[in-house]
Amino acid sequence: MIPSKEDLALSIDEAEWSSLRAHLERGGLILVDDSLDLADTAMKVASDDIDIIQHLVETGMIGKPSEAKIRSWDDNKMKKFSMLIVSPYVLFQEKVPTFH
Repeated sequence: MIPSKEDLALSIDEAEWSSLRAHLERGGLILVDDSLDLADTAMKVASDDIDIIQHLVETGMIGKPSEAKIRSWDDNKMKKFSMLIVSPYVLFQEKVPTFH
C-alpha cells in the first residue's frame, strides 16, 4: 500500500549527516533538490512513477550527492537535513536553518 502524501509529510524527520552517511555507503541515499516538495517527491518514488522519476534524475533534481557535497558534509557531520524513508531509499534535502 502506498502511503498518502499527508502521511509522508508527517513522517519527515530531521537527521544529521553522520546518521545519513551509512545510507550513502549502501547506495540508498537520494538527494532531493530544495525546490521540490520532499513528501511529493517521496510519493512519486513510492508509487514508482518511472516517467517523472526519470525526468527528475535527468534534470538533476534528484540523485546521488556529488563528491564535493559529500566532502563538505563530511567536514560538518552535525549538518542537519530533512529526510524521509521510502524503503529501500532515504530521500533527503539540505535543511536551511530557520530563525525565530
